[in-house]
Amino acid sequence: MEKTHSPINLSSTETVFLQPKWSLRHYAPPWRRRLTEWTIRGAMSLGAANDQMPWTVPEEEALPILKHALDMGMNTWDTADVYSYGDSERIVGKALKTYSIPRERVVILSKCSGGIPYPGEFNDLSDKERLIQMTVNGGKMVNRIGLSRKHILDAVDASVERLGTYIDVLQIHRLDRDVPPEEIMKALNDVVESGKSRYIGASSMYAWEFQALNTVAEKNGWHKFISMQDYHSLLYREEEREMVPYCRFAGIGLIPWSPLARGLLARPYQKSPEKQTTRQTTDYYADMLIGPVTEADIAIITRVQELAKKKSCTMAQISIAWSLKKGFNPIIGISRVERVDEAVQAVALANGGLLTDADIRFLDELYLPKVPLVSGW
Repeated sequence: MEKTHSPINLSSTETVFLQPKWSLRHYAPPWRRRLTEWTIRGAMSLGAANDQMPWTVPEEEALPILKHALDMGMNTWDTADVYSYGDSERIVGKALKTYSIPRERVVILSKCSGGIPYPGEFNDLSDKERLIQMTVNGGKMVNRIGLSRKHILDAVDASVERLGTYIDVLQIHRLDRDVPPEEIMKALNDVVESGKSRYIGASSMYAWEFQALNTVAEKNGWHKFISMQDYHSLLYREEEREMVPYCRFAGIGLIPWSPLARGLLARPYQKSPEKQTTRQTTDYYADMLIGPVTEADIAIITRVQELAKKKSCTMAQISIAWSLKKGFNPIIGISRVERVDEAVQAVALANGGLLTDADIRFLDELYLPKVPLVSGW
């Protein structure tokens, strides 16, 4: 007989630590402050469609979305140098100019470590081969990727030029394990001291690696990380074992990416490719990182669907509200104006008591432990 594992509730063993003391705050008009101060607008979907991301939103559609997001109080925007090969950062910067947005009203998060190819550089490769080549610090991409001092400084200069302004939080997109921690943290410290970024954050690594980097910074009197952007959702909760407790203890903000698990938690599960979205069928990075959908995943998705029907809301709102109730500030990818309103309503769902403790237990109890995802590219 096949051996089975009993479902566990990771939250039942969670240690209670100090609440985060993240110094950045989300703006919202006074009448909306309670409803909108907890979500971050992800900008990965902004930019001209390309072979890397054929599902992105062009500038003429992206600008009104950003404006509406700000009007609704969603003033924290997360982008990266590699998103649409830099076009996402450029659009964020253009939004500030187009709508004459005072710089202090917006909190801009960006990232470095990934590589950006020259136009047409990898046209002879398949989509997957191109993605792999763009994540290897060698060959044509040597010194154009990673966290060497050279690449950090070059990448930040390019990001600031595209944005047309400074960065509020510069995050290392992935840890470069080939570079000494001292070199990484000294370069990041120098970026903050130069005024090109106000703070630094990190994304996706082992908890001990994150703590080690902060220890190096503290030992040398350098700026430390104020945020961790890790992968966390109803379908992947392994960060709750070590990373989450450490960040809560250290007062580090938790801003998970993909709280909807690349859209799996936003709609009923569809196994057939012809019924999937463009992103689901072309997001090769998600395939490499997240892996196949399990039976336990499908069961959780079904529960989200059931609860959404019961609450007369969308599956995305249930999934986002769950993340908020867990104490995270999720980064929400938004490609349409109505998705902004959906996100705001999700915050109301979480903060208004409409998603109860019993609902949380209903969503939690089917989760099965997974092999931890190690963040290399």
